[in-house]
Amino acid sequence: MTVVGPFGLSVRDQALEADVQVGLTAVEEGLLEATKSEVPFITEAAQHLVRAGGKRFRPLLVMLAAQFGDPYAPGIVPSAVVVELTHLATLYHDDVMDEAEVRRGVDSANTRWGNSVAVLTGDFLFSRASHMLADLGPEAVRIQAEAFERLVTGQILETAGPRDGRDPVDHYLDVLAGKTGSLVAVACRFGAMMSGADETVVDVLTQYGERLGVAFQLADDVLDIASDSRESGKTPGTDLREGIPTLPVLRLRERAERLGLPEDAALCALLDSDLSDDARLTEALELLREHPALEQARRDTVRYAEEARSALAPLPECAAKTALTEMCELVVHRAG
Repeated sequence: MTVVGPFGLSVRDQALEADVQVGLTAVEEGLLEATKSEVPFITEAAQHLVRAGGKRFRPLLVMLAAQFGDPYAPGIVPSAVVVELTHLATLYHDDVMDEAEVRRGVDSANTRWGNSVAVLTGDFLFSRASHMLADLGPEAVRIQAEAFERLVTGQILETAGPRDGRDPVDHYLDVLAGKTGSLVAVACRFGAMMSGADETVVDVLTQYGERLGVAFQLADDVLDIASDSRESGKTPGTDLREGIPTLPVLRLRERAERLGLPEDAALCALLDSDLSDDARLTEALELLREHPALEQARRDTVRYAEEARSALAPLPECAAKTALTEMCELVVHRAG
């Protein structure tokens, strides 16, 4: 049993392990090459998060999905680089919107260089991803454009909040499908498509990726409350401080409205207060960590991970399918 990549997937098949390791190594080289500029400062800013590491969750999915066709096809590594560049670009923008101070265990770009540089660096990464996409063909460009539209739409919907009468939890899950599920689905789709896999296989893996992406983000929601910065690589309670209504908070508000318990109402009031105060934020985190709403969010994470696992059923039994199944278990494990 070998651990593959920063995400920590254990692969029990030597041939698959070798293919994935070679692919991920090539992706790292591709990321560094794609983030070079003739302007040294741009290179430094663009490579800031690349060099900080990361789970490389999406490139790993590209490599595994490619096993259902020709895993050595020329478009696989570039498509994995495109997906990771797009993801990295969104992190630069997200940190500006969230006023985050830490990302992947290092100062966020906006903390180090200011918001303007962080936004423009994200734009630079988007442009490099688009340049690489052009070499992958018009179908790849269309797929990426559609996913990017969904990603941005999800971000806008999160900012706007649910319309009157819409269940906040349902709204939030739609937001996650756009913000996170869309790009994870593209990772699986590109891997299968670039490998020449059958169209049915491409569709199955795309559905799997969408569900896994939502589960992955729900696990992040739990980690934002349940973990410390050493585990998550970013400051705990960042979403709480910024007033972002992640699933544990939405489940708390749902319970408070349904049961009318004074302790739930008091916690909601605390969350609505000024959490820029460190003492209040610490108190809120401690109370949420002991609240049933956090466990409900964990169960929601498990449900989406199980849906992802079920989506794989039509695929033939092989080492890659086993590894994709284990990815579902790893996502759940992250959420505790």
